[in-house]
Amino acid sequence: MLEKEKNNAIAIPLNQLTLKANLYIPENAKGLVIFSHGSGSSRLSPRNNFIANILNQQGLATLLLDLLTESEDENYETRFNIDLLTQRLIAATKWVQLQKETESLSLGYFGASTGAASAIGAAAFFKDDIKAIVSRGGRPDLALDEIPEVTASTLFIVGGKDSAVLELNIKAYAKVECEKKFETIPGASHLFEEPGKLEKVAELSATWFKKWLITKKPIKNV
Repeated sequence: MLEKEKNNAIAIPLNQLTLKANLYIPENAKGLVIFSHGSGSSRLSPRNNFIANILNQQGLATLLLDLLTESEDENYETRFNIDLLTQRLIAATKWVQLQKETESLSLGYFGASTGAASAIGAAAFFKDDIKAIVSRGGRPDLALDEIPEVTASTLFIVGGKDSAVLELNIKAYAKVECEKKFETIPGASHLFEEPGKLEKVAELSATWFKKWLITKKPIKNV
């Protein structure tokens, strides 16, 4: 049973440590979106919380978690250890799959910046257990070897003014072998700070997750 505080804060126990997270499950949730944040960001990210709130309004549960402890996050090299971040995301996802409140929900990942790489790596590990991925200004190029293994429907969202990341996303997109879509938001920079741009990210993300995170009961052999 999940133990939640009033602000939806929870703790996810792993082997030798605990990850801090915020979980919100709206009534009649259709699926759960797990957020993998970029370097230097956290479960408190105002941008990802804004998007999570929009997803909640659309009937989707959200889990915003810190894949690193506070001391680990102070280490620059640890922040960019994609293998470590991926393993933490895999472990957190396994935990979610075992909780009564979330075990029946279809799962998706929302990855921002370097968090997109760990989301891709974890999705490649889980295969069909992950139904959808959204990459916001992501660095999927940091997980090029894993991209062809992903079966989750994948949406890349990149700002039109974010030229370096845009080029990296185009190269990574070419390696995606499953259902995919590429959205460039004109006039948007890497953090989508311009008026209305983050709202557009939230709109595209909600549409994508609602399309693919539909809980389907497995058909049992008779």
